[in-house]
Amino acid sequence: MVPLLLVLLLALILFGAGFALKALWLIAVIVLVVWLLGFVVRTVDSGGRKGRWYRW
Repeated sequence: MVPLLLVLLLALILFGAGFALKALWLIAVIVLVVWLLGFVVRTVDSGGRKGRWYRW
């Protein structure tokens, strides 16, 4: 009974880690796309130069 519980616990931990890593990859791809889109849709300031789309 104990080995079965250990195997199920290991499977649960590995499934959770795999799901978390996949979610982190999806978040990283979304952030990358937003960052790259920021270079394309930059606003033009009053001097005719392209301004920064971020604040820092």
